[in-house]
Amino acid sequence: MKSAVILLPGLNRDRDMIAALTKIGGTAPLTVWQTDTEIPDVDLIVIPGGFSYGDYLRCGAIAARMPVMRAVAEKAAKGVTVMGVCNGFQILLEAGLLPGALMRNASLKFVCREVKLEIANAETRFTSRYEKGQVIRCPIAHHDGNYFADEATLARIEGEGQVAFRYGEGTNPNGSLNDIAGIVNAEGNVLGMMPHPENLIEDAHGGTDGRALFEAALGRAA
Repeated sequence: MKSAVILLPGLNRDRDMIAALTKIGGTAPLTVWQTDTEIPDVDLIVIPGGFSYGDYLRCGAIAARMPVMRAVAEKAAKGVTVMGVCNGFQILLEAGLLPGALMRNASLKFVCREVKLEIANAETRFTSRYEKGQVIRCPIAHHDGNYFADEATLARIEGEGQVAFRYGEGTNPNGSLNDIAGIVNAEGNVLGMMPHPENLIEDAHGGTDGRALFEAALGRAA
């Protein structure tokens, strides 16, 4: 499967994401710049983490208005698989491709550590290599990861199985409602998550808990 990584000023996890997609997918992803208005035919588009445009205004707000995000939205509308990690999640929310918002961490502090993630829905195209209720390890590094949605939106995404990941075993690092760590859109082809699975895919990282997510999204054999 072909993949692409979106590049924006201030993102600093693009090389980590490119390395993960290359190691698991077998070929290096294409890279697409912020001013590009078209994205080549690919099966997976990833927006990596970092601090696009210095997180000025709101995290992801400026990046969401770049020409490339219109192209991402067009691909998502056609069913292409799209994933945003950390700042990428913030960008997808600001672009209206996912419901809700990400606010400042409840502690008002940047958090960088490992958390436990519970697989809330194992039937998405991103989580199908896990088991429902399975708890995995995953690193985090963010300042604005506190997921919020109004009551009606929260009830809808919970009722329709759009919550893909929750912070597990009392490790919620930011105050997210319902311990939400990652969600998918109603169609199931767009995922946003705060933790960084690309940083736990091989033994050199200290574990491989994040590998199955990429195997699922890329359609690779385990």
